[in-house]
Amino acid sequence: MSDFPTKARVVIIGGGVVGCSSLYHLAKKGWTDCVLLEKNELTAGSTWHAAGNVPTFSNSWAIMNMQRYSTELYSGLAEEVDYPMNYHVSGSIRLAHSKERMQEFEHAMAMGKYQGIPMEMWTPEQAKERYPFLETHDLEGVLYDPTDGDIDPAQLTQALAKGARDMGQKIIRFCPATDVTQHDDGTWTVHTEKGDIACDYVVNAAGYYAQRVGEMFKPYGGRTVPAMVMSHQYLLTDEVPEVEAWSKENGGKLPLLRDVDISYYLRQEKNGFNLGPYEPNCKGHWMTEDDPMPEDFSFQLWNDDLDRIEDIVTDAMERVPLMATSGVGRVINGPIPYAPDGLPLIGPMPGVANAFEAHSFTFGIAQGGGAGKVLAEWIVDGHTEWDMWAVDPRRYTDYTDQDYCNQKGMEVYGNEYAMHFPHHEWPAARDKKLSPVHAKVKELGGVMGAYNGWERANWFAKPGDNTSEDATHTWGRSGPWEQRIKEECEAVRDHCGVLDLPGFSRFMVKGEGAAEALRGLITGGLPKVGRINLVYVSDDRGRILTEMSCVRLGEDEFMMITAATAQWHDRDLLTKAMPANVSVEDVTTTRDTLIVTGPKSREILSGLSDADLSTGWLTHQAATVAGKSAFLIRVSFAGELGWEVHALNEDMPAIYDAILGAGATPFGMYALNALRIEKGYRTWKGDLSSDYSLLEGGLGRFVKLDKPQDFPGKAAIQNEKQQGVKKAFVTLTVEAGDCDAPYMSCISQNGEIVGETTSGAWGYRVGKSIALGMVRTEAANPGTELEVEIYGQKYRAVVQEDQPLWDPANERLRA
Repeated sequence: MSDFPTKARVVIIGGGVVGCSSLYHLAKKGWTDCVLLEKNELTAGSTWHAAGNVPTFSNSWAIMNMQRYSTELYSGLAEEVDYPMNYHVSGSIRLAHSKERMQEFEHAMAMGKYQGIPMEMWTPEQAKERYPFLETHDLEGVLYDPTDGDIDPAQLTQALAKGARDMGQKIIRFCPATDVTQHDDGTWTVHTEKGDIACDYVVNAAGYYAQRVGEMFKPYGGRTVPAMVMSHQYLLTDEVPEVEAWSKENGGKLPLLRDVDISYYLRQEKNGFNLGPYEPNCKGHWMTEDDPMPEDFSFQLWNDDLDRIEDIVTDAMERVPLMATSGVGRVINGPIPYAPDGLPLIGPMPGVANAFEAHSFTFGIAQGGGAGKVLAEWIVDGHTEWDMWAVDPRRYTDYTDQDYCNQKGMEVYGNEYAMHFPHHEWPAARDKKLSPVHAKVKELGGVMGAYNGWERANWFAKPGDNTSEDATHTWGRSGPWEQRIKEECEAVRDHCGVLDLPGFSRFMVKGEGAAEALRGLITGGLPKVGRINLVYVSDDRGRILTEMSCVRLGEDEFMMITAATAQWHDRDLLTKAMPANVSVEDVTTTRDTLIVTGPKSREILSGLSDADLSTGWLTHQAATVAGKSAFLIRVSFAGELGWEVHALNEDMPAIYDAILGAGATPFGMYALNALRIEKGYRTWKGDLSSDYSLLEGGLGRFVKLDKPQDFPGKAAIQNEKQQGVKKAFVTLTVEAGDCDAPYMSCISQNGEIVGETTSGAWGYRVGKSIALGMVRTEAANPGTELEVEIYGQKYRAVVQEDQPLWDPANERLRA
């Protein structure tokens, strides 16, 4: 081909709505020399058979941002690129059958209002006025979103493609990528049947083929893409005269209806209905040897399987009886990719330099516009406008084998509209990573939760406690766990607690120049040999990328400890920053950690260990505990006298048994969360996210602007310090009711939103509900009275002094 491009800045593999949106947004950012490859025709994968709904509703701040941006983009796209599109902004109504669902709606509505989405809560009677064919007798209420609607997926994709082409981008159809080669300088060659393309970056946007495309990157550090494929059906009815008459009279379509407690959407399609169920009795495809993924499934569907959705269809007909007057005109049954948590993968490809991912979208039409924006920002700027950890591919690590992906995909699909309660743990695909003392923890009553695949005790039940899944279906703090959390916190406060904490991410960084390389990465200083401190990494805007505990073992030898979920994120960060002669070794899986903390912790450990327990806070030492080699670090996330005890997996059972035998009380993650929030300690990707700068986060003491190294974000932080911060991190005490503030609760002053909570919990040592959050600087003065909205109710809150609520002088910690 004479016009076949042999060079490009970026090559995108996959021509669905997300690939085309990514190409379009790269062009909008000035990168107009990019190429998109599609193995068949544009939209041939999941895009062509998508229903095309475009909601903004989400319980995720990042997803809501992305979907809101899509609606804003789509409203003007046809005119901008001169390509006609059918985009109907009909509004939507979500039905609530319970108080708990109403609480979920209230929280989502508050987030939406913060983002400028004018959602409203309606009574069933108001919904009936807007949707006269609706049965409302058993409803608690309704959430109305005027920005919701539907769009033609093929027209949308072609419009994005036209916009990209008009700006100079190239799209090559019927041209599958056959392989990739990465060169020593990190650039790529993408191989196709029509020729090779040299490029700087490659994007896997291959939809439900993403796992197959991902195999090409394994020689360069890649992994098996964590995804599976679900069979999703929706049915189209014949025309209904009453619908046609209503549309003519009202000049538009009926609102899109979602009965989320039954699990379906129902929308007007021309003058009939489109019903899309997410049935618990669901079906995955291409999961077994006798059902392999075909080489090409372009523009193909599976046979109808209406028995699976019969109950939901019956329920929908009872909800809108008019639907029962029409026959089924057509059934669409096509493949939709699912990641294990149902959210897409957008961002850097784990372990592979200069490669990105944008795939596994279950709601690709709604998220496609925002996804293209986010991906283009990742590639061009190296960061995104909003913190996008919710969709970052590095949120998954090595526990996501295919069995895990299949089980979780089925679970997510069957619970697509389920409420995500704070004390609920999803049961599918558990026990993927076990601590060496897992059996003992369970024997003691541990009620487990999964953290980056690792099983940890959330709380310890006693005989007779209700540990059923049903018991967790509440937004409130009260439940079978509440008394146990209180007891565990009191044991840590008054005596000594022990928490088994498998999965701490640990990296050994060593080699000549390691210290200097780290100084050029982190914002602050390094500890002296024999000591430990917290270090932070910012992006070039001065925003928070990560927090690590830096344990200095020698002049150029360090152990960097970070959150379990940050394992691949921080591995890639460290690896990229170190010179060739400095090694970064991930030793996460070889060791386990115990937190031993409380005023009697020294006494308990002294009877078991040869360690010098008189050494000060923020020190570390090698020692024996219960006759086994261990490494002790004098820190405590609980805010009491305490140590982290690190040991090899095979040695930990003896150590754990000995500490329990000496009188320590086992405690869990819920208690630890309550204890840390009383100290104002931040959690990664909760309180510490790239939505905030280090200075906004109150982390200025971890920044050394006078050091010679030009660390990432140094100039931005210097500038921000001169200009003054616009937001400030605060601790609030909240006169809360039955529920503590969830993530992204709105904080207001005199009726105006001035900030948001980043986490909340009950503090059992101080006897108060506490929220950490970010507010405008003028609202951050201690003593300022604010309001926190918790599931639709506003509660008085007071800004506290910039110090811990518990043990403000850290006397207990340093004892």
